[in-house]
Amino acid sequence: MWPGNAWRAALFWVPRGRRAQSALAQLRGILEGELEGICGAGTWKSERVITSRQGPHIRVDGVSGGILNFCANNYLGLSSHPEVIQAGLQALEEFGAGLSSVRFICGTQSIHKNLEAKIARFHQREDAILYPSCYDANAGLFEALLTPEDAVLSDELNHASIIDGIRLCKAHKYRYRHLDMADLEAKLQEAQKHRLRLVATDGAFSMDGDIAPLQEICCLASRYGALVFMDECHATGFLGPTGRGTDELLGVMDQVTIINSTLGKALGGASGGYTTGPGPLVSLLRQRARPYLFSNSLPPAVVGCASKALDLLMGSNTIVQSMAAKTQRFRSKMEAAGFTISGASHPICPVMLGDARLASRMADDMLKRGIFVIGFSYPVVPKGKARIRVQTSAVHSEEDIDRCVEAFVEVGRLHGALP
Repeated sequence: MWPGNAWRAALFWVPRGRRAQSALAQLRGILEGELEGICGAGTWKSERVITSRQGPHIRVDGVSGGILNFCANNYLGLSSHPEVIQAGLQALEEFGAGLSSVRFICGTQSIHKNLEAKIARFHQREDAILYPSCYDANAGLFEALLTPEDAVLSDELNHASIIDGIRLCKAHKYRYRHLDMADLEAKLQEAQKHRLRLVATDGAFSMDGDIAPLQEICCLASRYGALVFMDECHATGFLGPTGRGTDELLGVMDQVTIINSTLGKALGGASGGYTTGPGPLVSLLRQRARPYLFSNSLPPAVVGCASKALDLLMGSNTIVQSMAAKTQRFRSKMEAAGFTISGASHPICPVMLGDARLASRMADDMLKRGIFVIGFSYPVVPKGKARIRVQTSAVHSEEDIDRCVEAFVEVGRLHGALP
């Protein structure tokens, strides 16, 4: 006789190994269905393998000959700059491969503090704090700063890392229509009942290449007693007369309270992110920001590379000034050919196509013609808004740009995107 209801358990008893195999089989079935759905929607993202340094001219596994790269965030061409590489090697030799620690235990070296001070000077802010990435900076900021008494007002097209960071906090959340200042004002009026009000926006939006109307945002923030936060990943180093970013470009450097940005794009392209702003805020983040407290310190080589990139940028604005003309050359030639290019005056130049399969196939055919670009589709961009995002760099030549446009025209006609 089975005691109690043990007979019921025995009836459904399966050996432990078989139960685990059954659960794994169930998981595989679920995952395979998800993957088949992605393939069927034409939104599968393949990873091309680069076999050279990052730069305007690269080599790609399985493709013969040199390839022109028009989709890197290497805005200033510093990813493979000889002085940046040498600075990384020197830091590696002097400070080692890594710290094997988070910052507050035994993971802070002099080069970390020096880079934080340099970032603060560059942005003309009081202090700065380093993170492994800007995604981590965004994940750490809102939860540490905002409470249930506060409110955050976010542009609907903000980067995923801003959205995820806001989800982690307990503040009241308002989302305003993209670049719609009337809607932002209505949301600010509604949020007056909260203690702190923080307007959160990208400086430059990475998928569309458009720029936040910071003057209007700051004016509204001042009128309604709000603070302004800005993510500058696609602006730091090359927007504004000296590359300080969107706030310099639009003349509101003294009105933006908090800036998060990255070392992984224009500033050497390796990794790392940061928050810069009021000294007490940075001090609070060192005490409460979970990605800072529970992540290893940035490797010395990454710190060395980023520090040298900032030195080069602060030493001369020549490379910054070369960006505008090259961006305008690409945009004007593509529009003259009949393509629709989103955004304005930003080196992110989205070639709008609409259909995900079309974007993917055109990108594949561009590679056959020696041009490395990538199709972007859902969920990276909204459905029906598929595009090929082209990014110009200060180290692209005029000949590089013209060759890219010629390939686009040829491939566009082949696929019916152009008459």
